[in-house]
Amino acid sequence: MMSIDVPKGGDIEILFEDNHLLGITKPVNVPTQEDASGDPDLLSLLKQDLKERYNKPGNVYLGLVHRLDRPVGGAMIFAKTSKAASRLSETVRGRHFRKIYAAVVHGRLPARKGTLKHTLLKDSKTNTVTAVPKGTPGGKDAVLDYEVIGETDRYSLVHIELHTGRSHQIRVQMKEAGCPLFGDQKYGAKMNKPGQQIALWSVIAAFPHPVTKEEVVLQSLPAREFPWAEWPSQIYEEAFALNQRQ
Repeated sequence: MMSIDVPKGGDIEILFEDNHLLGITKPVNVPTQEDASGDPDLLSLLKQDLKERYNKPGNVYLGLVHRLDRPVGGAMIFAKTSKAASRLSETVRGRHFRKIYAAVVHGRLPARKGTLKHTLLKDSKTNTVTAVPKGTPGGKDAVLDYEVIGETDRYSLVHIELHTGRSHQIRVQMKEAGCPLFGDQKYGAKMNKPGQQIALWSVIAAFPHPVTKEEVVLQSLPAREFPWAEWPSQIYEEAFALNQRQ
């Protein structure tokens, strides 16, 4: 696998690349796009890499198709042409873009598998999201399927498939289910210690190629460190084998 150097050390793993798409593993704590922090952002880093790697004059186009929260890492796709970006956006809107995550949560969910449905409302001023009664002005439906694939005395390892792409969706819905994410400082401050890394990872992004229509599957697993390492690699490999989930 190729990789792209990141300022302050580390690199960005390239999972897939052709003339239309660039699939990568997003590093944790790197903003997806430029924000108020002024820190190096993923979109700018990738554009600069493409410019240098292909010796391109002028500005480089790279379309943002979906987002991951700053503290979250994992599989992510970008479009290298406006046509690919437009078609992928249609795929997302039509819900033909599969987004599968791994999460470590505190405690145990009420059932080993199920569907969570909430109405979520975002406060842009505070960048926080809350669950509100259905019909609340500005509220948006949020739906995900989950399955518990591992447990310890304190934590659960959860396979999550998103059916909607709301801001902070998994974090808020797991909190509402009584099981905030490990390390989530925003929605689980009472149960997490400052400085802990949120345990949420984009494991699979799968979609029809915008030009060839063949299925593209990006897959990434979190590093073998706490709390992910509480469970053997085999659990991840079996639970996130895409052909078992179709």
